[in-house]
Amino acid sequence: QVQLVESGGGSVQAGGSLRLSCAASGLTLSSKCMGWFRQAPGKEREGVAAIDTGGVITYYADSVKGRFTISRDNAKNTVYLQMNSLKPEDTAMYYCAARTWGCSDGGGLSGPRNFGYWGQGTQVSVSS
Repeated sequence: QVQLVESGGGSVQAGGSLRLSCAASGLTLSSKCMGWFRQAPGKEREGVAAIDTGGVITYYADSVKGRFTISRDNAKNTVYLQMNSLKPEDTAMYYCAARTWGCSDGGGLSGPRNFGYWGQGTQVSVSS
């Protein structure tokens, strides 16, 4: 059974940092394009960041470029999202996602339909 489990969410003040983790079981992440999406109340789920299988090529939404960093540790079967300089508009449920093909289409950030495996999410709340 495939499971993606996110952790690391929480409540921080604007300007603060959080590091999200996504640990996988039943699925080897080393051959998967991995992504992070987020969904705020009343809004659609949007792509935040993605990383290719080798961890070399990364993709980011314009809204998080320069503040968020996605990385992966294939030996630990884990993907991370380091979030710095957080803003209130970053408040959302953050989801880890995986798919069985590569990231060449801009990391698949154009929509959640591009990914087949999802975690349950971890809440990030940023206060002003």
